[in-house]
Amino acid sequence: MVEESAEPGSGEYWSQCVLNIAQHRDKQSFMAIYDYFSPRVNAYLLGQGVEPQLAEDLTQEALLTLWNKARLYNPEKAAVSTWLFRVARNLWIDRLRKSRRVAYESDELLEFVADEGEPLEVSDADRLKAVIDSLPRNQAQAVYMSYYEGKSHSEIAEETGMPLGSVKSCLRLAIKAFRQSFGVDAV
Repeated sequence: MVEESAEPGSGEYWSQCVLNIAQHRDKQSFMAIYDYFSPRVNAYLLGQGVEPQLAEDLTQEALLTLWNKARLYNPEKAAVSTWLFRVARNLWIDRLRKSRRVAYESDELLEFVADEGEPLEVSDADRLKAVIDSLPRNQAQAVYMSYYEGKSHSEIAEETGMPLGSVKSCLRLAIKAFRQSFGVDAV
């Protein structure tokens, strides 16, 4: 059970819930986290461009990860929300990497494309690399650290010595360049 000193909905409250899950497999604490964070994690993933069904699946997987790995949570390092959103983001990145690897390495896909008799277009990976190569150094570095290494904005700021606002600006400008390159309307 959550300690009475923790105000419901506060960071301390959520941390105590995770600790209860880790120590006692407390289902009540898990349900409190699930009810509160599930729609928020799902909305976050949808906001990142994840398809609705996949967003639901990843949300479930993130919360299952919390249940199974609650013992790894350290309240001194991050809030429960930060930890959970990062788990969801990492699951999404892993899913993207896995699906791209299959798409680019599948012989069946290559045979299908070759049978169509149409010229093979430059792969998305090649286009991404070309855009990254054209970016200013600080933007390319921020993109690499964020999307390939899975680092948070604050981790990038700390490692590069850039202010946090500059990291966010670099990523925003880089995303604008990607959108232009891929013919997606800039938002």
